Amino acid sequence: MEPTRRRFLSTTAGLATLPLLTAAPQAQAAEAPLPGRTRNTRFACNVEMWFTREKDFLKRLEGAARLGFPAVEFWPWQSKNINAVAETCARLKLEVAQFTAWGFTPGLNDPKNHARFVETVEQSCEVARKLKCKLLTVVGGNDIPGMSQQQMHENIITGLKKGAPIAEKHDITLILEPMNIRVDHKGHCLYGSAPTIRICKAVGSKHVKICWDLYHMHITEGDLCGHLREGINEIGYIQLADHPGRMEPGTGEIHYPRVLRELKKLGYNGYVGLECRPSKSEEEAAWAVNRADQW
Repeated sequence: MEPTRRRFLSTTAGLATLPLLTAAPQAQAAEAPLPGRTRNTRFACNVEMWFTREKDFLKRLEGAARLGFPAVEFWPWQSKNINAVAETCARLKLEVAQFTAWGFTPGLNDPKNHARFVETVEQSCEVARKLKCKLLTVVGGNDIPGMSQQQMHENIITGLKKGAPIAEKHDITLILEPMNIRVDHKGHCLYGSAPTIRICKAVGSKHVKICWDLYHMHITEGDLCGHLREGINEIGYIQLADHPGRMEPGTGEIHYPRVLRELKKLGYNGYVGLECRPSKSEEEAAWAVNRADQW
């Protein structure tokens, strides 16, 4: 009887391990790495420039989540179903890092537009509340014939001073984005870090910062790490793209591992927006971003 009992126990013990053996490959597959889950930096996928084959905006959000990105960013909210965006992001566990509250026209650099700017900031703050978003991008505007750049910048300061109390009331930060006029935005009135830092300091509100797009800054002035050190106290948000081409890191001349390492060294822990165009597939672009963050 004892040998039979030992054989039975040995057999059943072996059978008990079978489910574990068959489940192991499934567990390994479930743990396969996703490119959007990066080592050092948290990235927000710009769903205006990624997944452009998808006409349904909500499908673009799903695409970002599939790649493992923790957040998204987008341009003006007015054409979007905000309730649907909020519900989809909640379901996918996606954060909205920032979106555009005030675009190129009408320009913030024209005092005639300031009343409308204030109204739009109020509306945008309500949208941000629904999306649990803390940052709103605003843009200075294009050149106004007959008006000097200095005067246009002063008008931007005046407008932001009117919008800042609304942002403070909602605990939202307005992030002012300078452009580049060499490649993408010829005729824009605000470019480079120095005048944008001056504007933010003149406004004097912790709820008005800079949307510091490394692509625009590289084209305008270069020395990315040096200028980051000079402007870090006024930075509210970072974006990136490589140059030339405005595509993902590794396609151009910017050594992003060095720049991202400098950002971390400077204490920037916010999202970095991927306002770049994938050169091939979105997945390949996401892996390129992932590699740039490995240092």
